[in-house]
Amino acid sequence: MTRYSRQTRILVAVDCIIFGFDGQELKLLLVKRHIEPEKGNWSLMGGFVEPGESFECAATRVLKKLTGLENVYMEQLSAFGDPERDPIERTVSVAYFSLIDINKYIQQISHEYDAEWFPIKKLPEVIFDHSNMIEMAKEKLRYKAAFHPILFELLPEKFTLPQLQSLYEGIYDAALDKRNFSRKILSTTLLVKQKDKEKETSKRGAFYYKLDRKKYANKFNAFLNFIPNPQKLK
Repeated sequence: MTRYSRQTRILVAVDCIIFGFDGQELKLLLVKRHIEPEKGNWSLMGGFVEPGESFECAATRVLKKLTGLENVYMEQLSAFGDPERDPIERTVSVAYFSLIDINKYIQQISHEYDAEWFPIKKLPEVIFDHSNMIEMAKEKLRYKAAFHPILFELLPEKFTLPQLQSLYEGIYDAALDKRNFSRKILSTTLLVKQKDKEKETSKRGAFYYKLDRKKYANKFNAFLNFIPNPQKLK
C-alpha cells in the first residue's frame, strides 16, 4: 500500500464526556483508568480509533461499552492535539459529549471500569487534559441549551418544574428564583401540564409536565427569557 513518505504516524483516540441528570443534580460519568500512565486515577471514558472506523463510530462503541446505550444524544465537541497531552505517545483525541437520563439507564452502567457519577460541582481531579475537555463541554452545553431542546435529553418524558429548575441551575451554575422561574417558563406555553403529581419529595407533590416538541421547534427562542446572561454565552 502506498504511504506518504517521511511522515510521522500519530495515534487517534476518542473521549466521551457523559452528562447525566438524576432529577436533582447534573452529574458527569467518570471511570478509573486501568492502564499506565495515571493508572487508578479518574478519567473520561475513551479508547483508540480502530482501523476502518470513523470517529463517530468509535465514540458510539466506547459509549455502548460503558453504558450499554445506543441512539442517545451525542455530539462532537472538538479535537485536542497538544503534542504533550499524552506522555507515552503523540495522541490526538476527538472528544464527544453525550446526554442521558441517569434514572432511566442507571442499571446499564458497566462496573468493569469502576464507573461513578459525580456532581458537576464536585468533580475529582482527572488525567491529562480531560479537565479542559469537560470545561469546553460545559460551555458548549450552556450555549446549546439556549437555542435547542437538548436539555430535555437529560429529563424523563414527564418531569416537574422543580426538576427542570434544578437542571438549569446545574447547567448555568446559577441560583434561580422559584416563582420567577415557574412564571417565565409557563409563559412560554411550551410545557403541557399533566394530571398526575410527583409525591416522593413532598406531601403536596408537584405536577408533572411534558415538552410540546412541535411548539418548541417553532418557538425555541421563548426559553431565552429565563436563561442567565444569554448574551454572554459562547
